[in-house]
Amino acid sequence: MDDVMSRDLISDLPQSIIESILTRLPIRDAVRTSILSSKWRYKWATLTQLVFDEKCVILSNDRCKVEDGLVNFITRTLFLHQGPIHKFQLTTTHLQCCPDIDQWLLFLSRNDIKELVLELGEGEWFRVPSCLFNCKKLTRLDLFRCEFDPPPTFKGFLCLKSLNLHQVLVSPEAIESLISGCPLLESLALSYFDSLALTIRAPNLKFLCLEGEFKDICLENTPLLVAMSVAMYMTDDIAEHFEQSSTCNFNRFLGGVPRLERLIGHIYFTKFLSIGDDLGRLPITYAHLKVVELNQVSFEDMKEILVVLRLITNSPNLRELQISGSSNTLAAIDAPDLDFWEDECPSNCTFKQLRVVRMTDMSGVPHEMEFIKFLLANSPALETMSISPCVYVMDGRLNMLIELLRFRRASAQAEILFIQD
Repeated sequence: MDDVMSRDLISDLPQSIIESILTRLPIRDAVRTSILSSKWRYKWATLTQLVFDEKCVILSNDRCKVEDGLVNFITRTLFLHQGPIHKFQLTTTHLQCCPDIDQWLLFLSRNDIKELVLELGEGEWFRVPSCLFNCKKLTRLDLFRCEFDPPPTFKGFLCLKSLNLHQVLVSPEAIESLISGCPLLESLALSYFDSLALTIRAPNLKFLCLEGEFKDICLENTPLLVAMSVAMYMTDDIAEHFEQSSTCNFNRFLGGVPRLERLIGHIYFTKFLSIGDDLGRLPITYAHLKVVELNQVSFEDMKEILVVLRLITNSPNLRELQISGSSNTLAAIDAPDLDFWEDECPSNCTFKQLRVVRMTDMSGVPHEMEFIKFLLANSPALETMSISPCVYVMDGRLNMLIELLRFRRASAQAEILFIQD
């Protein structure tokens, strides 16, 4: 019994298990295990995942002291490290233009790096060194607040599966070339880009997140896409570009995504999709689409309403629908054109799988109410419809509620919740 009690059971664990334990510790604590005993002196040195942040050093009001401490800690850690490094993550607001980062990346490019995350805070933009483009085994690349300028000889990351560029200075041509040069790319996130016109060619892409000022977006070869989230910010230049466009944005963006399962459209998304020639009959059925969330839909714009209708009536397995309104109440009341609903809504349309509907920021204008009426009359499996009036609408709330109670429901179990904050 004494022999068992005296044995160092943890130190005798297989290296793979010890590494799994150390990986779950902050890197500073993992390195400090070297003082436990001679057996532990270099246990941490073969870790394949290194995650650095400002907790690696003692925080101080002296910024230079913190920067020097962080640089010395990371440099020493890399100098003592043994073997491959598969993941390197640096999250800090202190080292925006530190020349040591270039040296660290050069070191990593020679150590089979697979995942690289550089999340640098406010300040000057960090220019990515050319050695990054020699990391041929990269499977994940996340860059925040960086300048990204691939050399002319760069052909892409052939193993990359996840790309996240947040506030990155890069030319549109370089982005398109980068995306098309990553044949295994499955996840793409681009945020805070200015006046970008983008064509995405990514045959294995499954997840897409876009946020920024986009003049144009075209999904040209994305047949496997299953989920996307899009937020578009409007400027005067982009608005003018939209007005001059005749190409059907709906078909260019959603015409080639037959496996889409989840769609989230934020500000100006339905406006973007409504630009161009009349949609007509869609060339695609979204048989896998189950969740749709569309924000700030303008119910006085007939083309935006048509976008919503075309989308949901071509989604036979839709289960959840969430829509927030953004209507100019006076304009929507002055020009209701209610014949639109008889002309554009398919008479045989049924949402057989629709269970949950959430309508928020509703103003009670005619087209909003007609849309709600249309959903209630054609959703036999509906369980819950929640309606939240816009905070600026006070006098019309009772009329909204009375009108809702008069609407016919295809589902006897449908519960209507009128939510007032």
